[in-house]
Amino acid sequence: MQFEVWAPQADRVTLECDGVTRALERDPERPGWWWGEAEAREGSRYGFALDGGPVLPDPRSRRQPDGPDGLSAVVDHERHTWRAQWQGRPLAGAVLYELHVGTYTPEGTLDAAAERLGHLAELGVTHVELMPLTPFPGTHGWGYEGVSLWAVHERYGGPEALKRFVDRAHELGLGVVLDVVHNHFGPSGNYLPVFGPYLTDTHHTPWGAAVNLDAPGSDEVRDFLIGSALAWLRDYRLDGLRLDAVHALVDTRALHFLEELSTAVDALAAEVGRPLFLVAESDLNDPRLITPRSEGGLGLHAQWNDDFHHALHTTLTGEAQGYYADFARAPLGGLAKTLTGGYFHDGTYSSFRERHHGRPLDRARVAGHRLLGYGQTHDQVGNRAQGDRLSALVSPGLLACAATLILTAPFTPMLFMGEEWAAGTPWQFFTDHTDPELAEAVRQGRRREFAAHGWKEEDVPDPQDPATRDRSCLDWSEPEREPHARVLAWYRQLLALRHAQPDLTDPDLADTKVAFDEERRWIAFRRGDVLVAVNLAAEPADLPLGVPHARVLAAWEPVDTPGADGVVRVPAESGVVLLQE
Repeated sequence: MQFEVWAPQADRVTLECDGVTRALERDPERPGWWWGEAEAREGSRYGFALDGGPVLPDPRSRRQPDGPDGLSAVVDHERHTWRAQWQGRPLAGAVLYELHVGTYTPEGTLDAAAERLGHLAELGVTHVELMPLTPFPGTHGWGYEGVSLWAVHERYGGPEALKRFVDRAHELGLGVVLDVVHNHFGPSGNYLPVFGPYLTDTHHTPWGAAVNLDAPGSDEVRDFLIGSALAWLRDYRLDGLRLDAVHALVDTRALHFLEELSTAVDALAAEVGRPLFLVAESDLNDPRLITPRSEGGLGLHAQWNDDFHHALHTTLTGEAQGYYADFARAPLGGLAKTLTGGYFHDGTYSSFRERHHGRPLDRARVAGHRLLGYGQTHDQVGNRAQGDRLSALVSPGLLACAATLILTAPFTPMLFMGEEWAAGTPWQFFTDHTDPELAEAVRQGRRREFAAHGWKEEDVPDPQDPATRDRSCLDWSEPEREPHARVLAWYRQLLALRHAQPDLTDPDLADTKVAFDEERRWIAFRRGDVLVAVNLAAEPADLPLGVPHARVLAAWEPVDTPGADGVVRVPAESGVVLLQE
């Protein structure tokens, strides 16, 4: 088979494959590329040596059986026989479920997670969003320190396990989305700078030198990232990608990397004949990200909407530290603004940033499903000092209120694993770095970060302690007992309503009408003929819906139909969904 590698600064490149070494030749058609033929089969171990140096893994490795520092292994994707006849599921009308393979089950493997997919199909979600799967040091970690961007973490089961997972999901009617990291590479096993200018000092990010998207050599780096993205969608039949922290992708070229990526993904979707989509995590509040390329945007299909989360979290908990400060002044007003306008910061002053932030989103041009709405994510839970979920902060009634708002809002809803049954387990920050110095640096950095916010060192979990990961695993016995069972039933009921009522998936943001009372802590909104009323106060509230004839579709606590005056009485800490008749 043919092997090739981009190593523009090398004078000599050799391939070692199954213990046999041979010299590679320069490719006359592609500057910086080297190639050669060698006997190889599925599983053959190989690597490249530059100018007599050590044998290193392939930057485009499809498998790393011994982790990021080991040799690469040959993977023949054509050998896999797919079972599911899958036509795909579009983003419009979807409900996503964020899942971390290493803690979704105690076993922490893709095969074990696949055995639990029936729960998600019954729940009513449409897509599973997997946190990063690229190889990282040790056994357990969040996955954001990967370096082999084309490979699957071996401890999760490797490439074949991912294919089995995707096949099972598709058999159950579930799409699969993968979280990918293009904004930085992990520190362990990162040999990319040895091969070429994958990083540049022209720009800097929170992780150091930036990924090279616009400096000399950036053509090949962009091709490396786009090729990886397309490989996940093509070779593993994934349905979409979540792009981590795109605001850290610094690119000054006229054709932005994200536009080039979205163009390539749309072309692949046309080629394979099924919908594919890109969802960005972005701190920019810039609608150009999700505006079609034909209208001057970058053409991504959706983005996470942290503003909705922050407004909701502040409303529920009263927390006002850090970035919550901007929302704490009038949390229900902030929630109402996001429900109708998408962004809270749309050119307004942000006290947390000490500057104005964002720009308005044109509701006539941007569909509501292009924004993801959520109450919890791996970031918003795991980056708390003790990884405490919303269920540890508020009552089951307020959790029901949150679910009501998330699952009836004009956005694409996303749930974080275990949220649907008010999981009592935390989800903490954990690592398994094999480099002692790096492990200690991460441990001390975590402690310093939270010491600045008043946390005692002993109260911050040690990310390197295996018990930290173990505490973060879901307890699958919880859904069978209260109060978890009641919360789970509520999520299922709301999701069934979302799929049954077309008004709840109407993409028109401008059609959402909101009323609220900041002091009495209630909010109500209308989407077509569907009315949603949520009372967050500790006592019942009379909400003026203005609709005398409406039927109750779902209620956390029993609710009577509105009276002739259009007023509905909502019990304390409860939500209700009604249909105008």
